[in-house]
Amino acid sequence: MRVLAIDTALEACSAAVLDTSRGGITASETLAMARGHAEALMPLVARVMDIAEIEFSELDRVAVTTGPGSFTGLRVGISAARGIALATGKPAIGLSTLAGFAAPLIADDDTTNVVAAIDARHDHVYLQVFGGGGRTLVAPRIASLRDAIRVATTGPARIIGTAANMVAAAWPKSGDQPLAVEQRAAPDIAWIAQLGAAATDSHGPPKPLYLRAPDAQPQDAARLPRR
Repeated sequence: MRVLAIDTALEACSAAVLDTSRGGITASETLAMARGHAEALMPLVARVMDIAEIEFSELDRVAVTTGPGSFTGLRVGISAARGIALATGKPAIGLSTLAGFAAPLIADDDTTNVVAAIDARHDHVYLQVFGGGGRTLVAPRIASLRDAIRVATTGPARIIGTAANMVAAAWPKSGDQPLAVEQRAAPDIAWIAQLGAAATDSHGPPKPLYLRAPDAQPQDAARLPRR
């Protein structure tokens, strides 16, 4: 299985090639950035493919994070993945950013809950809680920090994501405390590649998982009347 993985959902622009016949990740690059993904992504992908010594036609699939995350960043990554898939005739696989964060912790220990949390601003977080065997206990959602803590504090847990420190700081002082807190700006692209290799390709082209409406709204008051 040969997978090209792409992530532009948050504060990184990343790509990696996984080749299971060659033992795993053969090339990977991550650039920390909050903006500029559109300009950086395709040159980065080209470099990674060159290092991996693989042609686009030799890929089996393309994996991309679909959110939650930056509206602009998600569109950049998903558009690139769908374009490469269309040009090569190979499937594009969409993966949750929250699942990407949780994957290494679940692989390390799938018996303890994992809380994946992304800062959604204005005292809100994007949240998903995983239980034993990696099954979903709390489906992806946007919630106030108070509500997120309420649904997440069901027992010992590990917290990961861009909002890990924020969630840990609000965790109740009584009861089970977090076993680990990992503040990260973006998921590990190697795990996006591995999830992409393991996923089924029966869900159609990847689509953004926004979880909330865009902040920008039409300025109706400034609209000129039709003639």
